[in-house]
Amino acid sequence: MMIQPLEYFATLVSQDDAIPLFEAALAVAQGIDERLDFGATQAAVDGFAATVQRRLTPDMTDIQKLRLLNQYFYGELGFGGNINHFYDIGNSLMPQVIATRRGIPISLAILFMEVAQQIGLGMKGIAFPGHFLMCLSVPSGEIILDPINGNSLTRETLEERLLPYIEPAEDPQKSTLAHHLHPAHPREILARMLHNLKAILVDEGNWEGFLAVQQRLVIVLPEDITERRDRGLAYANLSRPQPALQDLETYLAKRPYAPDADTLRERLPGLRQACKRTS
Repeated sequence: MMIQPLEYFATLVSQDDAIPLFEAALAVAQGIDERLDFGATQAAVDGFAATVQRRLTPDMTDIQKLRLLNQYFYGELGFGGNINHFYDIGNSLMPQVIATRRGIPISLAILFMEVAQQIGLGMKGIAFPGHFLMCLSVPSGEIILDPINGNSLTRETLEERLLPYIEPAEDPQKSTLAHHLHPAHPREILARMLHNLKAILVDEGNWEGFLAVQQRLVIVLPEDITERRDRGLAYANLSRPQPALQDLETYLAKRPYAPDADTLRERLPGLRQACKRTS
């Protein structure tokens, strides 16, 4: 029996120490548009890595490998940021990113890191505020790259980018640059990608797509009860009262005094009536 897309995604992210980030990102795209050609996407990425691998020499340092990959990825292949259509949903769907050579920082980083991993470079993602980054550890320190164009970022540039996100009353420890440069876990990266998609789909009023994203967020962040709430709201908007009721009642049981609790309670009688009509 063929495994369903949501079940496949759940399998990919089931073990914290073995999440295949690029494959999971492909599975996110599958939830949005099952017509996308995922086999061709994986083959294309493997081809990118094979091309770079053929150009490597045994005596190359990691910095030299990174320079070669950077030139190939941004120079020859022409990947870059979709500046004119930054909030296009295709920027977060890996098959479309590869087809158009355009994306946003997090999708470009996931792709770049996958190719880097295949050629032996341990690139890491950084969930920097407002703009996802990449990092490579070398003997002389950390190389921080902007996924939009592959440029190396100085400490001064990073501090300048961080400044708008520092709150005056924030814990001093959390306001330091070092605090924001820790490598992100694949689960954290997937959650950030899914939240990007979530915001776009809400704006579009695409509740089917929103539900697909929300189902995956519940899997990626099982302890975050607000994701369960939002899945319930998606079900409600799609006239699926039974699962909507279950999710919203679960949220209210755990967060009875949440700011939105009274508003959500007002929706329950209508959902219960709808359940009776459909039973």
